[in-house]
Amino acid sequence: MISFDKVSKQYSKELFQKVAPALIDLSFALADGKTLGLIGANGAGKSTAIRLLMDFIRPDSGHIRLFGRPAGDLSSRHLIGYLPETASFPAGLNILDLIRFTAATCGMTARVRKERGDALLAELNLWQARKKPLRHYSKGMQQRANLVLALLNDPQLLILDEPMSGLDPLGRHQIIKLIQDMKGQGKTILFCSHILSDVDRLADELLVLHQGRCLFHGQPRALLSAENRENVEAAYLSLIAKGG
Repeated sequence: MISFDKVSKQYSKELFQKVAPALIDLSFALADGKTLGLIGANGAGKSTAIRLLMDFIRPDSGHIRLFGRPAGDLSSRHLIGYLPETASFPAGLNILDLIRFTAATCGMTARVRKERGDALLAELNLWQARKKPLRHYSKGMQQRANLVLALLNDPQLLILDEPMSGLDPLGRHQIIKLIQDMKGQGKTILFCSHILSDVDRLADELLVLHQGRCLFHGQPRALLSAENRENVEAAYLSLIAKGG
């Protein structure tokens, strides 16, 4: 489903001036139907990995493939649902406007758009606010609106960048349940989060990034065993202390 093969990326700070590499020789694969939790501190390379996966930026070296095709192949884009970390909505529109636009880009019929859109708005507690301008949405409501758009086309692959960001405990519970439902449907999910208890609960596999390098990729229980810890947070901190 997803494969990174020795992928490296370095940003230019200014013309002819380099900064520290964002990713260094990152290689991993994620099989169909699995959920990968991408974890690491700020600046570890998580957002860079997601931006490369979405083909928003290109690697300096290495190869990325999705569904057996290069990441930049637009023919597979309709199979992907993407949730950015920060919502960026036209202030004067409402969620129904964005549902219509998203459905049009995916080639959805009006009937399917309405069925999927209405069901997601109800599930994510946005039905009563569906005609409300997005500028009046709270951060948590904006995050849930982004999830409606990410799930609208019933994607095979979900790429979620900090899906719990800005959510209160009830909102987090809703999103966790939603991700668990997606897992139950056999969806492939890659998500990053700073809330390691959520990662521990949801992920089949972990990928730990630190200063652009992969320190661990495998099942959570393998990390706990290797670090002799009882939970993912403690194991992660132990691993980072040794890898830093």
